[in-house]
Amino acid sequence: MIKTDILIIGAGPTGLFAVFEAGLLKLKCHILDALPQAGGQLSELYPKKPIYDIPGFPEVLAGDLIDNLQEQIKQFEPGYTLGERAETIDKQEDGSFIVTSNKGTKFHAPVIAIAGGLGSFEPRKPLIEDIEFYENKGVKYFIKNPEKFRDKRVVIAGGGDSALDWSIFLSNVASEVTLIHRRNEFRGALDSVEKVQELKTAGKIKLITPAEVIGINGAEHIESLDIEENGAHRKIETDYFIPLFGLTPKLGPIGDWGLDIEKNAIKVNNALDYQTNIPGIFAIGDVNTYPGKLKLILCGFHEATLMCQAAYQIINPGKKYVLKYTTVSGVDGFDGTRKEAPKAVVKAIV
Repeated sequence: MIKTDILIIGAGPTGLFAVFEAGLLKLKCHILDALPQAGGQLSELYPKKPIYDIPGFPEVLAGDLIDNLQEQIKQFEPGYTLGERAETIDKQEDGSFIVTSNKGTKFHAPVIAIAGGLGSFEPRKPLIEDIEFYENKGVKYFIKNPEKFRDKRVVIAGGGDSALDWSIFLSNVASEVTLIHRRNEFRGALDSVEKVQELKTAGKIKLITPAEVIGINGAEHIESLDIEENGAHRKIETDYFIPLFGLTPKLGPIGDWGLDIEKNAIKVNNALDYQTNIPGIFAIGDVNTYPGKLKLILCGFHEATLMCQAAYQIINPGKKYVLKYTTVSGVDGFDGTRKEAPKAVVKAIV
């Protein structure tokens, strides 16, 4: 049983920033996310794309924003459980909650903050017969441990940032990397497209376009793939097939928790603290809805801040918290660090 003050479901930017705001209030957080790494959409779909509406950053890459947020909250030592999805919730007699993941991990907290972006992301699977049969036999939709592909033959399908980035990375890990895309054009960062071109020229990546994987062969494990290229069919041998066609957002099991749902989003009280219809459960970021809702990262940061203030009152009933600006109070990390402005020098001018 993992016990914490606030269980944050969702490791996107809103969920990560909530850890910082909670830390200022001396509240401990644990983050649960179905994806294998923190960052949500920003890490999985467009880590190299710039964002222009983050205050103080004229331009910041999505991946860099996640790195900065993780660095910012490191001092508050959040716990992470990644690659697991929140499945069930049980309210206890004292008003706290026990959440159980799809892998059986249990979390106990007085406050739940659902920050799941657009929901629980599931991979978009190609329409290939028997692909489910091979999902533990060579088909991978996420790359959790690149070393698993050391000295193996890998086929990646897709035309976006993820397909390009992983093809580049695995070119130095796998014995053979083949990138397949149904078009000649790729929708990804220009430097990634150019790097793939360089690696193709150097013989480190095999590029097959326009083409599609239409079949999988093998008894106990993938042995080969059927490819359709320019109307012709052929087989290529491989050890792993990694289709990277993006993610489909779904509210998932959270939709069965008795929350008020409107158009696949969770209704909250935006006049006060973004609490749901169940006391102690909040929804912040893109996963919530209310009159005037804007699905912007900066709005999620605001919602996370107010949510933490309300969470403090639930966890510390009757105890008053006096808001202090970090410019005055500094920041005390749970790891013993302290950040504060230099003390003013008091000296007379004569």
